[in-house]
Amino acid sequence: MMTLPSILSTQDSALADVLTACINNKTKPLGSLGRLESLAQQIGLIQRTTQLTLTQPAIIVFAGDHGVVAENISAFPQDVTWQMVENFLAQGAAINVFANQCGIQLHIVDAGVNHDFGPRENLLDRKVANGTRNFAQQAAMTSEQCHSAMQHGMALVANLPGNVLGFGEMGIGNTTAAAALMHKLTGIAVAQCVGAGTGLNADGILHKQHVIEQATTLHQDAQTPLQVLATFGGFEIAMMVGAMLAAAERRMILLIDGFIVTSALLAAARLQPAILDYCVFAHRSDESGHSKMLAALDARPLLQLDLRLGEGTGAALVYPLVQAAVNFLNQMATFSSAQVSEKSE
Repeated sequence: MMTLPSILSTQDSALADVLTACINNKTKPLGSLGRLESLAQQIGLIQRTTQLTLTQPAIIVFAGDHGVVAENISAFPQDVTWQMVENFLAQGAAINVFANQCGIQLHIVDAGVNHDFGPRENLLDRKVANGTRNFAQQAAMTSEQCHSAMQHGMALVANLPGNVLGFGEMGIGNTTAAAALMHKLTGIAVAQCVGAGTGLNADGILHKQHVIEQATTLHQDAQTPLQVLATFGGFEIAMMVGAMLAAAERRMILLIDGFIVTSALLAAARLQPAILDYCVFAHRSDESGHSKMLAALDARPLLQLDLRLGEGTGAALVYPLVQAAVNFLNQMATFSSAQVSEKSE
């Protein structure tokens, strides 16, 4: 039996009151920095202090292939997964640009790509298998494979030095896996979970919906979060679940990207609900279903940019807002220090 990380809630009413007082005493009208104020308080509760720090931020991009691609549920061929991993390694993808722009260390992980990369500099080989099985016919993973992927994710986080971790993914077919996870873990109808992914037309979306509906009928016995994850997930998704749980146990700030990353978090939250205290939801994806998945988690994303790329791009783009929240609390003058008059009673 796998032992899950133990995650403590960040809730601390006394510290919350102190943080609120610190925020309100800055030289600004009450509440005028909006969501940055609640973000600063969240980070203070995560770090258990009013003196906030951000150290060595990182994003891990997990890559894996999906057997369900055999059901013609993607607009792109499966080879695009390994080709995009090569693009990450060559510094050519959007996540490379945004991570470099923000000073974020990027880690690329082969969680289960159907390709032999051989030993490669800057590629972390944690391959569980050459892609999952086709969940339209059988469970995507064995329970042992799912546990192995999760444990690899936990171990990766244990070796990271910083206190901010973002999550990204690459895997042709993984919006299908994410939609299936969303349906099974929330009860939301499949039709409301399925979207265009990499660019399906209306007929393609309907076909993807039918594939998931038939698969969930086939796998009715998959009920617990771990059973659902093993049956419908991907190696990259399961590895993210383990990494997320380990990061929250270490009281790191978790930067949550779009639809697929949020599906991994959904599974993690069903296992350890307190993980949500550590999550900064970067954006609302343009992928159909993401807004409902966020609502199921009672999550309020910071950005709405019509993104649907994945790779962790939203996590990178939101990091400057995390910096802004930390910096205003640490550096902004108070009314007394700046000798500014406060609001009249």
